[in-house]
Amino acid sequence: MKTPPLLLFAALLFWGWLSDLLLVGAVMGALLEITRLTTFRWELDDTDFNRIWSFCVVLNLVLIGYVFTNNDAGGINGMFHGKTLATAANSGVLTAIRFLRWLPMTTFPFIFAQAFNERPSVPLTAVSLVLRWRRRHGDRAFAGRYLDISHSYFFVCLFSAGVHTNNGGQIYFWGLFVLLAWALWFVRSPRFGIIPWLLALSAMLAIGFGEMAGLNRAQGIIQNFNAQLISYFISQRTDPLQSMTSMGRIGLLKLSAKIVIRLEPRQPGDAPAYLREASYRNYATQKMTWFAGGGTKDFEPLTVEQDDTTWNLLPGKKAASRVNIACYLNGWSRELAAPEGVLPLPGGCARLENVPPYMILKANQNGAVLAAGRGLLMFDAAFGRGASLDSPPDVDTTNHYDLSVPTNEIPALQQVISEMQIPADANELERRRRIEQFFANHFTYSIWQGTDKLATPSTTPLTKFLLTSRSGHCEYFASATVLLLRQLHIPARYAVGYSVHEPRGSGFVVRERDAHAWCLAWNRTTKTWEDFDTTPGSWIKVEGARTAGEEWLADLKSWITFQFAKFRWRQANLQQYIFWSLIPVLVVLLYFILFRRRGKLRRDVKNKNLPGAPWPGLDSEFYQLEKKLAARGAPRQPGEPMADWLERALAEPLLNDLRSPVRELLRLHNAHRFDPSGLSAEKRQQLKLEVTACLEKISTADTAKKLR
Repeated sequence: MKTPPLLLFAALLFWGWLSDLLLVGAVMGALLEITRLTTFRWELDDTDFNRIWSFCVVLNLVLIGYVFTNNDAGGINGMFHGKTLATAANSGVLTAIRFLRWLPMTTFPFIFAQAFNERPSVPLTAVSLVLRWRRRHGDRAFAGRYLDISHSYFFVCLFSAGVHTNNGGQIYFWGLFVLLAWALWFVRSPRFGIIPWLLALSAMLAIGFGEMAGLNRAQGIIQNFNAQLISYFISQRTDPLQSMTSMGRIGLLKLSAKIVIRLEPRQPGDAPAYLREASYRNYATQKMTWFAGGGTKDFEPLTVEQDDTTWNLLPGKKAASRVNIACYLNGWSRELAAPEGVLPLPGGCARLENVPPYMILKANQNGAVLAAGRGLLMFDAAFGRGASLDSPPDVDTTNHYDLSVPTNEIPALQQVISEMQIPADANELERRRRIEQFFANHFTYSIWQGTDKLATPSTTPLTKFLLTSRSGHCEYFASATVLLLRQLHIPARYAVGYSVHEPRGSGFVVRERDAHAWCLAWNRTTKTWEDFDTTPGSWIKVEGARTAGEEWLADLKSWITFQFAKFRWRQANLQQYIFWSLIPVLVVLLYFILFRRRGKLRRDVKNKNLPGAPWPGLDSEFYQLEKKLAARGAPRQPGEPMADWLERALAEPLLNDLRSPVRELLRLHNAHRFDPSGLSAEKRQQLKLEVTACLEKISTADTAKKLR
């Protein structure tokens, strides 16, 4: 059953209006409505429709590849709406939305072929690969079954028109209602009058309006709950505002061999020793937690350069070393609704290059850089000795955060300093050297936390570490070093991040077990912060020995996860390869549709008089009837449908009695010509006999006409 006149035109206009493709929708609608004004038609068979449908499928695949690989670059009139963080953070969702928005365009060739075909329907097997496969394997259950897809295409247009931002308006609702009422009017039941039909339509309108209001309200609730749920289950690995240590806890510290960061220096030997994520200034003994300290909680936005990929952290600083870093953003920003995390950066990082577009970067005074936008981030970091993002020491204010030492830790610190026997006139470099030697000669690295490290009313875990156990992990060494330096009037801060030491190919990998804590010491001579690590170097070997047996499995899993993340967050060229590989397929398929069929028809016409020509239905007696009618002065015009031509050819009063039999003969002829299962022997004989009878009646009519 065809759609009412102008209904598809209106639906395409409605879709084009809401999708910012009004001109495209108007052109497509006009092309479909032209079929009501012209008699031009094609004679397409099942194979042609199979190819056209395959072309539409490949066209959709190309569109998906194009959208997914070009979310960052903007796009074609109305398909891409601006450069936003959501584009970077939700590429999969946006790809689906934009693909669904363009469905009326990518399926238009199929409905267009039906509209201009002699038979205004398509074979059922064309739209189902399963039915095609069953047919090729001898299943004839669905052979010869056709359907009109105009109503299906109408609903596709309505669905795609609804794929737009919900701004709380009612335009889509009322447009949908009018178009549905228009379509339903022509299929209303004759058993009921107009009044009951209008009452049912009004009830549908009221229910739909109520559901729309409820859905708008539910959407707001779900969006808020979704953000809360994600932020609850996904938390940042490193909190730039505080770092809760494991000091004083009983048990074995365990970290996995999972690879979390990958580095590749641009020049051999340029890899940094540490990747710092954050630093802290204020130590709370009771909580055994380091805090960012006053004035450093707020993050200030950084400014990107005009190319949208370069971020100058320290304008004017020259950095000779560069390293490519690939890391995950494991947190979630409720405010931005996007992945978020602290970047692991080399000390003295001056500039970030080749950062994917539409990222948001912020930094605080402790040198922590917070990024939001993608779950996986790959970029180049330019770094070198000298200045850093960290603010100078806070030694001139009343807080003195960078020289602050908890009072209950001072006795142990003074006892250790006495044991070091540091000369009174020693400069800061000498004091640092004595501290480093002290830890190297008298302390060992240990991942086991026993009862000897538990806090008591009179001692803290850090005090026990310095005076009795003298064994612990990096958090003990880093915390003790920071407080010892401060006790010696050297500004210091507590830093966390990763140690870089494991080569892999031309670069390095950083595992979860490489998480590390160390000290930042202020150099008054150069006016810069310097990494100062007193943890014994044996910690790397100790950590590696615990997971060596399972490392190969962790590496495989990490590699698979990394490759998938690169594809998902558009950090790999694989997306472009997939997209471009579909283009030749599309071209070849288009060639088969446009030229292969034409060549076949040319060969058939050329060889139509040869016996055994491979044209199904060539032996149909109906062609004799067609030739006979054409010879009487009523030839069939190019593009004229067969049914219309027969009405015109049999308009003569002497042939009025042949109209009904000839229509039946046309039906049998079409089945013989197009139906893959052909005609039964009985129907085939019927076609032959009735054509002979019609030819005799036409001859009789011609004879009678001459006698007059």
